Amino acid sequence: MLPLPATELTTKTCVPCEGGVPRYTAEQAAEQVAALPGWRLTHDATRIRRDLTFRDFRGAIRFLNNVAALAEREGHHPDLHLERYRTAWVEIFTHAVGGLSENDFILAAKIDALLPPGGQAT
Repeated sequence: MLPLPATELTTKTCVPCEGGVPRYTAEQAAEQVAALPGWRLTHDATRIRRDLTFRDFRGAIRFLNNVAALAEREGHHPDLHLERYRTAWVEIFTHAVGGLSENDFILAAKIDALLPPGGQAT
């Protein structure tokens, strides 16, 4: 399994997962997350996370609402967090496999596409 570039990940669609999908090893996850600047591995390489700071509360909420709509379309739901009124972070993993699958990286790449050019929130 080779790491896919973000441009290729965004052309894919998350597939429903009730288990039985291959879970990424820590090495595979590290290779794939390297193709998604701004994301990092957490929880012993079983989750990915991105932290963003927005100009204001409305910008942060708008972003989280856009991520929620995307997650509904993809049928893959991340953990969304808002702290200190303008700091948002997103954490993704595949619950059914207890770690990372291709769906997580597809969703991360599509979340990045919601950001302004350059990938910066502020």
